[in-house]
Amino acid sequence: MAYIDYYKVLGISKTASENDIKKAYRKLARKYHPDLNPNDAEAEKKFKEINEANEVLSNPENRKKYDQYGEHWQHAEEYEKARQQEQYHRQHQSDGGRYSEEDFSEFFENMFGGAGRASGGRQVKFRGQDFNATLQLDLKDVYTTHKRTLTVNNKNIRITIPAGVENGQIIKIKGHGGKGINGGPNGDLYIQFSIENHSKFKRDKDNLYTNVDLDLYKALLGGDIMVDTFTGKVKLTVKPETQSDTKVKLKGKGFPKYKMEGQFGDLIITYKIILPTKLSEKERALIEQLQTLRT
Repeated sequence: MAYIDYYKVLGISKTASENDIKKAYRKLARKYHPDLNPNDAEAEKKFKEINEANEVLSNPENRKKYDQYGEHWQHAEEYEKARQQEQYHRQHQSDGGRYSEEDFSEFFENMFGGAGRASGGRQVKFRGQDFNATLQLDLKDVYTTHKRTLTVNNKNIRITIPAGVENGQIIKIKGHGGKGINGGPNGDLYIQFSIENHSKFKRDKDNLYTNVDLDLYKALLGGDIMVDTFTGKVKLTVKPETQSDTKVKLKGKGFPKYKMEGQFGDLIITYKIILPTKLSEKERALIEQLQTLRT
């Protein structure tokens, strides 16, 4: 694996704080995001490097390993174990000297830089690196199940995105991470969904919420109105003397339930009564007459 200076990729120093890392990542991710740089291979490559750098440096444990072992940070535990074995056998060379310093030097070199063979010719297998990616979608994109092709390390991967995926949710695509070393298993690909909502509806899991304005007369007398749902308009009957902030539930008109084909949440409508303005003299007189009747 070629060495990549993750600090240089994000344009920060090795003493950068977690907040510095987060700010640098967000700034560069926006700049090089594929949606803003269509058909730009260089920007796509840069975007992948930025995500990889952030994955390592934003995790304190991974960052510590990276600072200590560089490009071999993923094999830190194996390295430490081998180093402890070396120390142990150095202390016990008087028992016949089964291991020499050259043996261990060769072991380290092969484990992290060459053929990957331990003493005796046995290959040391390592699991490939896990990849992390962020997929940005609009709320309408996850209303239905659909397929999408992602490009990860210049490799196209066809995935199915189930309806009802939530913002921040992570799914694992097994075996689509980095290639294993010396026949070891491939790593996995973890995709986190970033879902933007540009609709008039607020989403809470599989329920949707929205406000509907009612004029004073419809609220008092009742009647039929047309209201928006996520998939189109429906007719709704308003009861007479409806109060402001009254809630109405439209069952099954919410968002799809994740991995529950054909099942939906509800749409919760809150009525907001709008009072008339700029009353004419005649309107004012009629309202005053109504007030007299009410009192």
